[in-house]
Amino acid sequence: MCAGVRNGTIQAQARTQSSIAISTDKIHWLLVNASPDIRTQINTLHHYLQPARALRDTGISAVLLADSQIDHTTGLLILRESKQPLELYCTDSVYEDLSTGFPVLKMLAHYCGVNRHALPLDGSALSIPKLENLRITAVPLHSKAPPYSPHRNHPSVGDNVGFWFEDTRTGSKLFYAPGLGEIEPHLRPYFEQANCVLVDGTCWTDDEMSRRQVGHKKAREMGHLPQSGEGGMMEWLANFPDTRKILIHINNTNPILDENSAERAELTQADVEVAFDGMLLEL
Repeated sequence: MCAGVRNGTIQAQARTQSSIAISTDKIHWLLVNASPDIRTQINTLHHYLQPARALRDTGISAVLLADSQIDHTTGLLILRESKQPLELYCTDSVYEDLSTGFPVLKMLAHYCGVNRHALPLDGSALSIPKLENLRITAVPLHSKAPPYSPHRNHPSVGDNVGFWFEDTRTGSKLFYAPGLGEIEPHLRPYFEQANCVLVDGTCWTDDEMSRRQVGHKKAREMGHLPQSGEGGMMEWLANFPDTRKILIHINNTNPILDENSAERAELTQADVEVAFDGMLLEL
């Protein structure tokens, strides 16, 4: 897929790794997952994320983490020159991983530092200062902790979460789940009630990595539900015709990135979108 983009032999866009930013006033922003490409992403959206009110200013008021995976946390190091400690929201499991197996937070202590806030996992919502009218609920998901996690082989609640975002002013609702390894019963209401879902689109088939000859692990082994096949993401999303559905966190092996592929046509027919860099959603 990457060779096809470089050679111009397929119709596809290059993409950076998975992060989103949310705002209710377009001034103060919540960064949800800090990808290794965060510098490029900030530069691309500099008119939002770099308001230039002062030297080294930022529109990012806080950072929210869904897990401790490298592709969602390495960007924290790029934010190390912040004038203020990073306001970081994560579960206890993620905090443990980032303090031990991948000690990013210990490294940041030598730079801007971090003010860590614990995410409740009991279904209660939280608010974040400066992000007015935004309510956030962490939704535990069945997935996997990263290989460097102390509890990689002993899963705990909080290793991976999705987020339910509500704008209390407009009533708009968004469900975000970049890592979704299994469809669990408690997820249905979020898909039913959301105006939009941004959901795991990592692999099209369970054996995609081996089929492409770039790895041996199956999608489900890595904590990602494949889109196709019985019990796959496409089958699940078909239950929610009134919800806007967008696939995110797409691996470079996934044929849906080829805009002329049969798999992409299947998505289009099912009214499922594929996220791209710089995508702006207003709910």
